Amino acid sequence: MQIDTLILGAGAAGMMCAAHAGGRVVAIDHAKAPGEKIRISGGGRCNFTNLHCTPEAFLSQNPHFCKSALSRYTQWDFIELVEAHGIAWHEKTLGQLFCDVSAKDIIAMLRGLMQAAGAELWLETSLVEVTRDGDLFRVTLERGGRRNSLVTRNLVLASGGKSIPKMGATGLAYDLARQFGLRVTETSAALVPFTFSDQRFAPLAGVSLPVRARAGSGSFDEAMLFTHRGLSGPAMLQISSYWQEGGDITVDLDPEARLFAALRAKRAEAGRVNLTTELARHLPQRLVDALPEHLGLRLSGNLADQSDAALQALCDALRNWQLRPQGTEGYRTAEVTLGGIDTDDLSSKTMEARPCPGLYAIGEAVDVTGWLGGYNFQWAWSSAMAAARAIAQG
Repeated sequence: MQIDTLILGAGAAGMMCAAHAGGRVVAIDHAKAPGEKIRISGGGRCNFTNLHCTPEAFLSQNPHFCKSALSRYTQWDFIELVEAHGIAWHEKTLGQLFCDVSAKDIIAMLRGLMQAAGAELWLETSLVEVTRDGDLFRVTLERGGRRNSLVTRNLVLASGGKSIPKMGATGLAYDLARQFGLRVTETSAALVPFTFSDQRFAPLAGVSLPVRARAGSGSFDEAMLFTHRGLSGPAMLQISSYWQEGGDITVDLDPEARLFAALRAKRAEAGRVNLTTELARHLPQRLVDALPEHLGLRLSGNLADQSDAALQALCDALRNWQLRPQGTEGYRTAEVTLGGIDTDDLSSKTMEARPCPGLYAIGEAVDVTGWLGGYNFQWAWSSAMAAARAIAQG
């Protein structure tokens, strides 16, 4: 059987590419249903893009690589597509856009686009072997207990990264990239909670508060959540992409720098108020109770007993909490994979492999990783459209 394009992976990028590549297209996936990551994302409502999607929100060894695809198919283009299919959406914090009803609406839209384009979707289908034969790829697939042979001009790697292996994630795209002469950068779990071997934060599990979290060159003002195993919440997930194993993270418990002035004002107004009582008006009570243990602070006496220097020292400590995680939860819970197929081996305009014409890599498989909040879905849409347009014009 000869086709024009075979797409490995029926997730966000794979289905988007299949719907727009033109010609005879087959997209395969080993799962029982397409778009499983879409289905579970955003609490089941799919954070499908971000209003503030710019290249600065993406990490890569080549920070300029993502610019072309993102500019050629923007968040506004995808919003227009969503609205054209009658999918209601709303904005949450920091420009994050979600479906009003269900992430399944996005999956249904993509399935509908594929059907309209005549693209086939083969589920519960696995790749057995792929070889290069001149300008073509010869592919052996296993489907329904039987083996099928395909010949295709174009092969698209859209099988994602290593994150969430229980959903079937593997390093297939990386293996195939290497097979055809592409390099793969070092990969690691990203957008993932931190762990501490001593479970020091177990008594604080469930406590959350707004913080400024920093690691490496990353700094984010978002919520932090204490867990039985360590630290999570948007702030922690964000800086996990910037953290290096064995390094420290810095947590600012007073990101708006208002606590010192508030404590001084309260001291002038009601100096007999206990220091910890006043702190609990600004920070969660359980966290205040744990501060002496975790930050070595002495929190005793009334506000009137505290000099300006003492209050400043307290606030400085709260704004510069240094922590060294043991590690992260790993690919098991990571939302994405950091690193991937080396962008130096891909065209930024078409996502085609320079060492192997006709081979394309899109989505999470590529060394482009976005921030939390819809950025990685936008990369899936944008990179998929870059490849699809190149194939269609091919």
